[in-house]
Amino acid sequence: MHSGHGTGGTRPPHQALHDIILENVKHAKDSDPKERLVRPAVFLGLVTVDVIYGVDSVPSENEKSVAQWQEVLCGGPAANAAITYGFLGGTATLMSAVGTHPLCSVIRHDLERFQVSLHDFAPSSREVPPVSAVLVSQSTGARTVVSGHATRTPAPAEAVNVGILNSAALLLVDGHQIACSIRAAAQARALGIPVVLDGGSWKDGTDELLPLVQYAICSEHFAPPGNASASDAIAYLLDRGPEAVAITRGPGPITWATRGDKGEIAPPRVVAVDTTGAGDIFHGAFCYQLVLGNPFPGALAFAAKVASYSCRFPGTRSWMATWPRDNPSWNNSIDIHSRRG
Repeated sequence: MHSGHGTGGTRPPHQALHDIILENVKHAKDSDPKERLVRPAVFLGLVTVDVIYGVDSVPSENEKSVAQWQEVLCGGPAANAAITYGFLGGTATLMSAVGTHPLCSVIRHDLERFQVSLHDFAPSSREVPPVSAVLVSQSTGARTVVSGHATRTPAPAEAVNVGILNSAALLLVDGHQIACSIRAAAQARALGIPVVLDGGSWKDGTDELLPLVQYAICSEHFAPPGNASASDAIAYLLDRGPEAVAITRGPGPITWATRGDKGEIAPPRVVAVDTTGAGDIFHGAFCYQLVLGNPFPGALAFAAKVASYSCRFPGTRSWMATWPRDNPSWNNSIDIHSRRG
Protein backbone atom coordinates (compact mmCIF):
# COMPACT_ATOMS: atom_id res chain seq x y z
CA MET A 1 0.00 0.00 0.00
CA HIS A 2 3.03 2.25 0.02
CA SER A 3 6.19 2.88 -1.91
CA GLY A 4 9.32 4.96 -1.83
CA HIS A 5 10.59 7.06 1.02
CA GLY A 6 9.01 9.76 3.10
CA THR A 7 9.51 12.07 6.01
CA GLY A 8 7.11 13.01 8.73
CA GLY A 9 7.22 16.70 7.82
CA THR A 10 5.82 19.38 10.10
CA ARG A 11 3.04 18.14 12.35
CA PRO A 12 0.27 20.31 13.76
CA PRO A 13 0.45 20.93 17.52
CA HIS A 14 -0.73 17.80 19.36
CA GLN A 15 -3.99 19.19 20.74
CA ALA A 16 -4.82 21.04 17.53
CA LEU A 17 -4.40 17.82 15.55
CA HIS A 18 -6.75 15.97 17.90
CA ASP A 19 -9.32 18.76 17.59
CA ILE A 20 -9.23 18.50 13.79
CA ILE A 21 -9.64 14.70 13.96
CA LEU A 22 -12.59 14.94 16.32
CA GLU A 23 -14.25 17.52 14.08
CA ASN A 24 -13.91 15.02 11.23
CA VAL A 25 -15.46 12.33 13.46
CA LYS A 26 -18.43 14.62 14.10
CA HIS A 27 -18.70 15.35 10.37
CA ALA A 28 -18.82 11.62 9.61
CA LYS A 29 -21.63 10.98 12.06
CA ASP A 30 -23.73 14.09 11.46
CA SER A 31 -23.54 15.24 7.85
CA ASP A 32 -24.55 12.38 5.55
CA PRO A 33 -27.98 10.80 6.12
CA LYS A 34 -26.82 7.57 4.50
CA GLU A 35 -23.86 7.31 6.86
CA ARG A 36 -26.05 7.97 9.88
CA LEU A 37 -27.99 4.84 9.00
CA VAL A 38 -24.91 2.57 9.23
CA ARG A 39 -25.81 -0.14 11.71
CA PRO A 40 -23.56 -1.01 14.66
CA ALA A 41 -20.65 -3.40 14.29
CA VAL A 42 -18.89 -5.35 17.02
CA PHE A 43 -15.10 -5.83 17.10
CA LEU A 44 -13.72 -8.55 19.38
CA GLY A 45 -10.06 -9.11 20.16
CA LEU A 46 -6.87 -7.47 21.28
CA VAL A 47 -6.45 -4.00 22.73
CA THR A 48 -3.05 -2.56 23.64
CA VAL A 49 -1.36 0.63 24.70
CA ASP A 50 0.82 1.74 21.78
CA VAL A 51 3.82 3.99 22.36
CA ILE A 52 4.90 5.10 18.87
CA TYR A 53 8.18 6.89 18.19
CA GLY A 54 9.32 8.48 14.93
CA VAL A 55 13.10 7.97 14.73
CA ASP A 56 15.78 8.84 12.20
CA SER A 57 17.08 5.28 12.56
CA VAL A 58 16.40 2.30 14.78
CA PRO A 59 19.08 2.29 17.51
CA SER A 60 21.57 -0.55 17.70
CA GLU A 61 22.22 -2.57 20.84
CA ASN A 62 23.31 -0.39 23.79
CA GLU A 63 22.59 2.78 21.82
CA LYS A 64 20.20 5.63 22.65
CA SER A 65 18.08 7.62 20.22
CA VAL A 66 15.88 10.73 20.51
CA ALA A 67 12.51 10.51 18.77
CA GLN A 68 11.39 13.23 16.38
CA TRP A 69 7.78 12.70 17.50
CA GLN A 70 5.79 10.37 19.70
CA GLU A 71 2.20 9.21 20.24
CA VAL A 72 0.62 7.24 23.10
CA LEU A 73 -2.62 5.68 21.93
CA CYS A 74 -4.99 2.76 22.21
CA GLY A 75 -3.91 0.08 19.71
CA GLY A 76 -4.40 -3.53 18.76
CA PRO A 77 -6.09 -5.08 15.71
CA ALA A 78 -9.69 -5.07 16.94
CA ALA A 79 -9.39 -1.68 18.65
CA ASN A 80 -7.87 0.13 15.65
CA ALA A 81 -10.45 -1.45 13.35
CA ALA A 82 -13.29 -0.32 15.64
CA ILE A 83 -11.92 3.23 15.81
CA THR A 84 -11.60 3.36 12.01
CA TYR A 85 -15.18 2.11 11.62
CA GLY A 86 -16.37 4.77 14.02
CA PHE A 87 -14.37 7.51 12.34
CA LEU A 88 -15.79 6.70 8.91
CA GLY A 89 -19.31 7.07 10.25
CA GLY A 90 -20.32 3.76 11.79
CA THR A 91 -21.24 2.86 15.35
CA ALA A 92 -18.70 0.52 16.92
CA THR A 93 -18.52 -1.63 20.03
CA LEU A 94 -15.22 -3.17 21.14
CA MET A 95 -15.20 -6.40 23.13
CA SER A 96 -11.88 -6.96 24.87
CA ALA A 97 -10.12 -7.42 28.19
CA VAL A 98 -9.03 -4.05 29.58
CA GLY A 99 -9.31 -3.73 33.36
CA THR A 100 -8.46 -1.02 35.89
CA HIS A 101 -4.68 -0.61 35.71
CA PRO A 102 -3.74 3.11 35.41
CA LEU A 103 -2.42 2.54 31.87
CA CYS A 104 -5.89 1.42 30.84
CA SER A 105 -7.03 5.04 31.07
CA VAL A 106 -5.18 5.58 27.77
CA ILE A 107 -7.36 2.90 26.18
CA ARG A 108 -10.62 4.16 27.62
CA HIS A 109 -9.91 7.81 26.76
CA ASP A 110 -9.07 7.01 23.13
CA LEU A 111 -12.17 4.85 22.68
CA GLU A 112 -14.35 7.59 24.16
CA ARG A 113 -12.86 10.18 21.78
CA PHE A 114 -14.05 8.11 18.84
CA GLN A 115 -17.37 7.16 20.43
CA VAL A 116 -16.48 3.46 20.53
CA SER A 117 -18.38 1.58 23.23
CA LEU A 118 -16.41 -0.89 25.35
CA HIS A 119 -17.61 -4.26 26.66
CA ASP A 120 -14.82 -5.18 29.08
CA PHE A 121 -14.20 -8.91 29.59
CA ALA A 122 -12.13 -8.20 32.72
CA PRO A 123 -13.53 -5.04 34.34
CA SER A 124 -11.90 -5.69 37.73
CA SER A 125 -8.50 -6.86 36.49
CA ARG A 126 -5.48 -4.91 37.74
CA GLU A 127 -3.10 -6.51 35.28
CA VAL A 128 -0.87 -4.29 33.16
CA PRO A 129 -2.38 -4.17 29.65
CA PRO A 130 -0.22 -5.30 26.73
CA VAL A 131 2.09 -2.42 25.79
CA SER A 132 3.67 -2.10 22.34
CA ALA A 133 6.75 0.01 21.65
CA VAL A 134 6.77 1.01 17.97
CA LEU A 135 9.80 2.58 16.28
CA VAL A 136 8.98 4.18 12.92
CA SER A 137 11.81 4.98 10.51
CA GLN A 138 11.53 8.57 9.29
CA SER A 139 13.22 7.65 6.02
CA THR A 140 11.21 4.58 4.96
CA GLY A 141 8.03 4.48 7.06
CA ALA A 142 8.84 0.91 8.13
CA ARG A 143 8.17 0.08 11.76
CA THR A 144 9.83 -2.14 14.34
CA VAL A 145 7.52 -3.41 17.09
CA VAL A 146 8.08 -4.96 20.52
CA SER A 147 4.82 -6.08 22.14
CA GLY A 148 3.76 -7.36 25.51
CA HIS A 149 2.14 -10.78 25.63
CA ALA A 150 -1.22 -10.57 23.89
CA THR A 151 -2.95 -13.09 26.19
CA ARG A 152 -1.85 -11.44 29.44
CA THR A 153 -5.55 -11.13 30.38
CA PRO A 154 -7.35 -14.17 28.89
CA ALA A 155 -11.11 -14.23 29.29
CA PRO A 156 -13.52 -17.19 29.48
CA ALA A 157 -16.23 -17.59 26.85
CA GLU A 158 -18.84 -16.70 29.47
CA ALA A 159 -17.46 -13.14 29.57
CA VAL A 160 -19.17 -12.40 26.24
CA ASN A 161 -22.47 -10.53 26.51
CA VAL A 162 -24.12 -12.12 23.47
CA GLY A 163 -27.06 -9.71 23.78
CA ILE A 164 -24.88 -6.98 22.32
CA LEU A 165 -24.96 -8.84 19.01
CA ASN A 166 -28.74 -8.61 18.68
CA SER A 167 -28.57 -5.18 17.04
CA ALA A 168 -25.24 -5.67 15.24
CA ALA A 169 -24.79 -5.74 11.48
CA LEU A 170 -21.38 -7.43 11.62
CA LEU A 171 -18.87 -9.06 13.96
CA LEU A 172 -15.10 -8.88 13.45
CA VAL A 173 -12.75 -11.15 15.40
CA ASP A 174 -8.96 -10.89 15.28
CA GLY A 175 -8.11 -14.37 16.61
CA HIS A 176 -7.12 -13.18 20.07
CA GLN A 177 -9.36 -14.09 23.03
CA ILE A 178 -10.18 -17.24 21.08
CA ALA A 179 -12.74 -18.69 23.51
CA CYS A 180 -14.72 -15.45 23.47
CA SER A 181 -14.34 -15.22 19.69
CA ILE A 182 -15.80 -18.67 19.13
CA ARG A 183 -18.78 -18.02 21.40
CA ALA A 184 -19.53 -14.63 19.86
CA ALA A 185 -19.10 -15.95 16.31
CA ALA A 186 -21.45 -18.86 16.97
CA GLN A 187 -24.09 -16.46 18.27
CA ALA A 188 -23.59 -14.11 15.33
CA ARG A 189 -24.05 -16.89 12.80
CA ALA A 190 -27.17 -18.07 14.62
CA LEU A 191 -28.55 -14.54 14.24
CA GLY A 192 -27.56 -14.35 10.55
CA ILE A 193 -24.85 -11.74 11.24
CA PRO A 194 -21.74 -11.96 9.03
CA VAL A 195 -18.47 -12.74 10.81
CA VAL A 196 -15.18 -11.27 9.56
CA LEU A 197 -11.81 -12.75 10.53
CA ASP A 198 -8.76 -10.50 10.73
CA GLY A 199 -6.13 -13.21 10.25
CA GLY A 200 -2.78 -11.70 11.17
CA SER A 201 -1.24 -15.06 12.04
CA TRP A 202 -2.36 -18.61 12.68
CA LYS A 203 -3.30 -19.12 16.34
CA ASP A 204 -4.41 -22.05 18.47
CA GLY A 205 -8.15 -22.47 18.05
CA THR A 206 -8.33 -20.92 14.57
CA ASP A 207 -9.53 -24.18 13.02
CA GLU A 208 -12.47 -24.25 15.44
CA LEU A 209 -13.31 -20.63 14.59
CA LEU A 210 -13.16 -20.93 10.77
CA PRO A 211 -16.52 -22.72 10.23
CA LEU A 212 -18.19 -19.72 11.87
CA VAL A 213 -16.46 -17.14 9.63
CA GLN A 214 -18.01 -15.74 6.45
CA TYR A 215 -15.20 -13.38 5.36
CA ALA A 216 -11.53 -14.13 6.07
CA ILE A 217 -9.04 -11.33 5.38
CA CYS A 218 -5.55 -12.55 6.17
CA SER A 219 -2.04 -11.21 5.89
CA GLU A 220 0.58 -12.99 3.85
CA HIS A 221 2.01 -14.20 7.19
CA PHE A 222 -1.17 -16.13 7.98
CA ALA A 223 -0.12 -19.71 7.29
CA PRO A 224 -2.50 -22.58 8.05
CA PRO A 225 -0.61 -25.79 8.90
CA GLY A 226 0.96 -27.30 5.81
CA ASN A 227 -0.02 -24.39 3.53
CA ALA A 228 2.95 -22.29 2.51
CA SER A 229 1.61 -20.33 -0.48
CA ALA A 230 -1.21 -17.80 -0.71
CA SER A 231 -3.13 -20.02 -3.12
CA ASP A 232 -2.84 -22.95 -0.70
CA ALA A 233 -4.04 -20.77 2.18
CA ILE A 234 -7.02 -19.53 0.17
CA ALA A 235 -8.02 -23.06 -0.83
CA TYR A 236 -7.66 -24.22 2.79
CA LEU A 237 -9.83 -21.39 4.09
CA LEU A 238 -12.57 -21.76 1.46
CA ASP A 239 -12.74 -25.46 2.29
CA ARG A 240 -13.32 -24.82 5.99
CA GLY A 241 -16.14 -22.32 6.12
CA PRO A 242 -15.45 -18.81 4.82
CA GLU A 243 -17.23 -17.99 1.58
CA ALA A 244 -14.86 -15.14 0.68
CA VAL A 245 -11.12 -14.87 1.38
CA ALA A 246 -8.48 -12.22 0.77
CA ILE A 247 -4.71 -12.22 1.31
CA THR A 248 -3.01 -8.85 1.82
CA ARG A 249 0.67 -8.18 1.12
CA GLY A 250 1.38 -4.69 2.46
CA PRO A 251 2.00 -2.52 -0.61
CA GLY A 252 1.61 -5.53 -2.90
CA PRO A 253 -1.54 -6.77 -4.64
CA ILE A 254 -4.45 -8.15 -2.64
CA THR A 255 -5.49 -11.60 -3.82
CA TRP A 256 -9.14 -12.43 -3.24
CA ALA A 257 -11.38 -15.37 -4.00
CA THR A 258 -14.89 -16.64 -3.47
CA ARG A 259 -16.25 -20.02 -4.49
CA GLY A 260 -17.06 -18.60 -7.94
CA ASP A 261 -14.75 -15.64 -8.53
CA LYS A 262 -11.18 -14.62 -7.89
CA GLY A 263 -9.05 -11.61 -8.65
CA GLU A 264 -6.49 -9.07 -7.54
CA ILE A 265 -6.62 -5.49 -6.31
CA ALA A 266 -3.65 -3.17 -6.68
CA PRO A 267 -3.57 -0.76 -3.71
CA PRO A 268 -2.84 2.92 -4.42
CA ARG A 269 0.85 3.75 -4.49
CA VAL A 270 1.82 6.29 -1.85
CA VAL A 271 4.98 7.60 -0.23
CA ALA A 272 4.96 5.88 3.16
CA VAL A 273 5.66 7.91 6.29
CA ASP A 274 4.41 5.28 8.77
CA THR A 275 2.82 1.87 8.13
CA THR A 276 1.82 1.31 11.78
CA GLY A 277 -1.72 -0.02 12.07
CA ALA A 278 -2.39 0.03 8.32
CA GLY A 279 -3.72 -3.53 8.38
CA ASP A 280 -6.06 -2.75 11.27
CA ILE A 281 -7.31 0.37 9.48
CA PHE A 282 -7.87 -1.77 6.38
CA HIS A 283 -10.15 -4.12 8.34
CA GLY A 284 -12.16 -1.30 9.88
CA ALA A 285 -12.71 0.33 6.49
CA PHE A 286 -13.64 -3.01 4.92
CA CYS A 287 -16.26 -3.65 7.59
CA TYR A 288 -17.70 -0.18 7.11
CA GLN A 289 -18.17 -0.70 3.37
CA LEU A 290 -19.51 -4.22 3.82
CA VAL A 291 -22.21 -2.95 6.19
CA LEU A 292 -23.08 -0.25 3.63
CA GLY A 293 -23.73 -3.05 1.13
CA ASN A 294 -20.60 -2.84 -1.02
CA PRO A 295 -19.73 -6.25 -2.59
CA PHE A 296 -16.64 -8.08 -1.33
CA PRO A 297 -14.10 -6.83 -3.93
CA GLY A 298 -15.47 -3.29 -3.76
CA ALA A 299 -15.18 -3.25 0.03
CA LEU A 300 -11.61 -4.54 -0.26
CA ALA A 301 -10.77 -1.78 -2.77
CA PHE A 302 -12.14 0.93 -0.49
CA ALA A 303 -10.23 -0.52 2.45
CA ALA A 304 -7.03 -0.49 0.40
CA LYS A 305 -7.61 3.18 -0.36
CA VAL A 306 -8.07 4.11 3.29
CA ALA A 307 -5.14 2.02 4.55
CA SER A 308 -2.82 3.39 1.86
CA TYR A 309 -3.86 6.94 2.69
CA SER A 310 -3.12 6.34 6.38
CA CYS A 311 0.47 5.37 5.54
CA ARG A 312 1.12 8.93 4.36
CA PHE A 313 0.95 10.22 7.94
CA PRO A 314 2.70 9.45 11.25
CA GLY A 315 0.93 7.39 13.87
CA THR A 316 -2.44 5.71 13.55
CA ARG A 317 -4.71 8.77 13.79
CA SER A 318 -3.06 11.70 11.96
CA TRP A 319 -4.52 10.65 8.60
CA MET A 320 -8.00 11.33 9.95
CA ALA A 321 -7.37 15.09 10.09
CA THR A 322 -7.09 15.36 6.30
CA TRP A 323 -9.00 12.32 5.02
CA PRO A 324 -10.64 13.46 1.74
CA ARG A 325 -14.14 12.48 2.77
CA ASP A 326 -15.73 14.67 0.11
CA ASN A 327 -13.34 13.75 -2.70
CA PRO A 328 -14.29 10.30 -4.05
CA SER A 329 -11.92 10.75 -7.00
CA TRP A 330 -9.19 9.18 -4.82
CA ASN A 331 -10.93 5.91 -5.65
CA ASN A 332 -9.79 6.20 -9.27
CA SER A 333 -6.30 4.92 -8.46
CA ILE A 334 -7.64 1.51 -7.40
CA ASP A 335 -7.31 -1.27 -9.95
CA ILE A 336 -9.53 -4.33 -9.59
CA HIS A 337 -8.92 -7.36 -11.78
CA SER A 338 -11.57 -10.07 -11.59
CA ARG A 339 -11.52 -13.37 -13.40
CA ARG A 340 -13.91 -16.26 -13.34
CA GLY A 341 -12.26 -19.21 -11.60
